[in-house]
Amino acid sequence: MVIQAQSAPAQVDTRRVGAAVAAAGLSSFALLYAPQPVLPQLAAAFRLDPGSASLAIGVATGALAVAVLPVAALAETVGRRRMIVWSVVVSAVLGLLLPLAPSFPVLLVMRAVQGVAIAGFAGVAAAYLADQVGPGRLAGAVGAMIAGNSVGGMTGRLGTGFAAGPLGWHGALAVVAGVALACALFAALTLPRTPSPQHAPSPAHAPAPGAARVPARGSAPGRAPVPVPAHDPASSGEPADGAHVERGRRAHSRAAHVRPDATWAGRPRTDSTRAGRRGAGVGVLVPCMVGALATGAFVALYNAAGFRLAGEPLSLSPAVASLVFLSYAMGTASSAAAGRLAARLGRTTALVTSLIVTVAGSALTLHPSLPAMSLGFALLTAGFFAAHAIANAWVAAQASPQARGRAAGLYTLCFYLGSGAGGTAGTIVYGHAGWSWLIALTSAWLLLATLAVLLRARRDPAG
Repeated sequence: MVIQAQSAPAQVDTRRVGAAVAAAGLSSFALLYAPQPVLPQLAAAFRLDPGSASLAIGVATGALAVAVLPVAALAETVGRRRMIVWSVVVSAVLGLLLPLAPSFPVLLVMRAVQGVAIAGFAGVAAAYLADQVGPGRLAGAVGAMIAGNSVGGMTGRLGTGFAAGPLGWHGALAVVAGVALACALFAALTLPRTPSPQHAPSPAHAPAPGAARVPARGSAPGRAPVPVPAHDPASSGEPADGAHVERGRRAHSRAAHVRPDATWAGRPRTDSTRAGRRGAGVGVLVPCMVGALATGAFVALYNAAGFRLAGEPLSLSPAVASLVFLSYAMGTASSAAAGRLAARLGRTTALVTSLIVTVAGSALTLHPSLPAMSLGFALLTAGFFAAHAIANAWVAAQASPQARGRAAGLYTLCFYLGSGAGGTAGTIVYGHAGWSWLIALTSAWLLLATLAVLLRARRDPAG
């Protein structure tokens, strides 16, 4: 008997979903980092030192870090689409109100609430995409989301910097918030509604009629068996028969014994040697440490960049100084190449190389000439984004399948805590001791992360 392939009803337009989520990401991350180019103007307006002014970034990213897991849990109750819509609309409205803040403490409170609102998108978007498009088209949709996040972060910074000259920091933040609100409304009107109930498998993911069900290797007695889909005749034109089901059983057995991501670091590994520690989550601590330390160094350098570029001897205008954020294009390219680099060199070598490139780039910014500083920021940005991509993938590879969601949430928490705490601490050091001491501090953080990676590799070469 030939089993007819089933398709999900009311197939979702992936391009529509991708465009809507990309617009939401652009809105969210443009707002999150919009104040960074005008930190010198905020410091002058409210009579602050650089470290205090950098709290305009730190409190938002810190609030996002603290809120991302609770907000993701809340979305399971109120619905992921609704959470995303409220997130982007509320954060954009707060962005429009931000220039009206009568004092810096009020501005910080508004930024903290804005960070919590943005957590509604950051913690839910990937799960929403999985609900909508299914595993076959998820990679493309997530790629569109990441592109929107990256473009949003760069656009918000550049837009604020260019608008600050003629409009001041009030008008610059208002312009970015207006663009973000337009993107938010587009996303709200375009996002398809999540299938209900969210956790029920759609026909596209449910086992086909006649599918064999075999227990997963290593599963506890009494747990539901893992479905092995019968062969889909539509994919090859062949009839479905017992041989296909048997091949499905054998494939499942191999998949349960060998990790699907084992070749990511260049060598296969078996679950039997790693299951205990991966299940316990110990293996994700080093990449989370890398994420926190590297992000803290990166954000601290960019927080202080505006002050250094606007001060002597360069004395650049906000518009010209904001061009430093074009270095993010290097980060987009390096993060895309990070997987290939890790596959060729091995995860440890690739990650250590990326961190050392970040240190070298930051050291190059010590030179007072603008070309040297520009090259330094390009190198440190490329190195950081590559390290971030490798560490993020390490978390996914190290955690057991059942713990991957929690591990990814832990990495996100460490990433944004590093951004908030490290970025603020580094800017305080810059304000009191200058750029050279900031480079010394951030280089120490990056080298500490490098040491942790090397020690982990020495203790567990297969990890």
